[in-house]
Amino acid sequence: MNGAAALPRARKFVRPVIEFEHKNPVLCIAALAALVTSVIVPPDAEYVGYFDFRTLTCLFCVLAVVCALKNIRFFYLLAKKIVSLCRNLRMSVLSLVVITFVGSMLIANDMALLTFLPLGYFVLKETGKEKYMAFTFIMQNIAANLGGMLTPFGNPQNLYLYSHFAIPDGEFVSIMLPSFLLSVTLIAVCCLFLPAEPLTMPKADDAPLPKKRTAAYLALFALSILIVFRSVPYLVGLIVIPAALFFLDKKALAAVDYPLLLTFVCFFIFSGNLSRVGAVNDLVSGLLNKSTLVVGTLSCQFISNVPSAILLSRFTSNYRDLLVAVNIGGVGTLISSLASLITFREYTSHNPGRTKAYLLRFSAFSFGFLAVLLIFNLLLL
Repeated sequence: MNGAAALPRARKFVRPVIEFEHKNPVLCIAALAALVTSVIVPPDAEYVGYFDFRTLTCLFCVLAVVCALKNIRFFYLLAKKIVSLCRNLRMSVLSLVVITFVGSMLIANDMALLTFLPLGYFVLKETGKEKYMAFTFIMQNIAANLGGMLTPFGNPQNLYLYSHFAIPDGEFVSIMLPSFLLSVTLIAVCCLFLPAEPLTMPKADDAPLPKKRTAAYLALFALSILIVFRSVPYLVGLIVIPAALFFLDKKALAAVDYPLLLTFVCFFIFSGNLSRVGAVNDLVSGLLNKSTLVVGTLSCQFISNVPSAILLSRFTSNYRDLLVAVNIGGVGTLISSLASLITFREYTSHNPGRTKAYLLRFSAFSFGFLAVLLIFNLLLL
C-alpha cells in the first residue's frame, strides 16, 4: 500500500521536471555542460571572471520592460492597427513579417515571435486563410532571427558580443548592414510570391492603452536602450527598472525569461572552463583561425547561436566574422536558434497533425536563406 501511495506522489514530482525539460531543453543541456566541465576544472576564484554581468543586466532590463509593454497589449494593438490597413493576403502577410522583423530589432527575436506569432494566427484564422499559416510562421521566424542582427539588443548573442568586445556602435552597424539588407530583400521577394487574395478582417472593440502606464513603460524602455548603448551605467537599470515594475506591474517581473538568463550563466561557466583546457583551446582556436565565419555558422547549427557566441568568443578576437556567423547561423536547423523552437511549438499547437510537412518547408526555406547569406559573406571576405 505504501508503495502504491508513493507512486502518485512521485509522478507529481517528476511531471513538472519533465515539462520543464521540454520547455527549456537548451538550459538543461547548458546546465549539464557546466556541471561536467566543473568536474574537469573545479570551481575557483577565476570563475568570477567568467560572467559578463553587464550583459546579464542589460538582457534582464530589456526583457522585463518588454513583458510590461506586452501585458498592456502595446505591441499587439500596434501590430493589429498596421495589419488592418492591408486589404489582401500578400500585403497582410508581408506586414506581419515586417512587424516581426522590426520587432526583433527592438524587443529581441524571441519576444517578437511570442508577441506577433499569435497575431499571425489570428489574422489567418479569422480570414479563413489557415493554409498559409506554415509559410507565414516560417517567414516570421526567419524575419525574427535575421531582423535582430542590425542592433546590439536585437538578439541575445548580439548583446553579449557587443558588450564582450566593446564593439563601437557605428562599426557594429557597418558589420551587419550588408547581411541585413540582403535578408530584407530575400524575405520581401518570398512574400511577394503570395497571391493578392482579398481579406476581410472582423472588427473588434479593443480597449485603449492606459496612457500613464504606457508612458512609464516607454520611458523605462528608453532607459534600457541607453544602458545597452553604455550611455547609462548598468547598475542604474538594475535598481530603477525592477523597483519601478515592482509597483507598476509585478507580473512583468515574474514573466521575465529567467531560463534564458540562466542559460547564459551556464554557458559562461561551460565556455570559461573549456578555455582553460589546453587541448580544447588549441583545437578550437586552430579551427577558428582557418575560418571564423564558417566554423561559427556551423556551430550554430548544432548548439544554437547564443551558446556558440559565448563559447567561440573565448577562442578568437575576430569579432567581425563571429558576429556575422552567429547571426546568419540563426537560420538553418530547428535548434540553430531558440526562436525557431518557439515558432515550431506555436505552429504545432495549432496544427498537431502537420509536423512533418512543416519541418520540410521550414528546412527548405531556412537552409536556402543560410546558403545565400553564407556565400554572400564569404564573397565579401
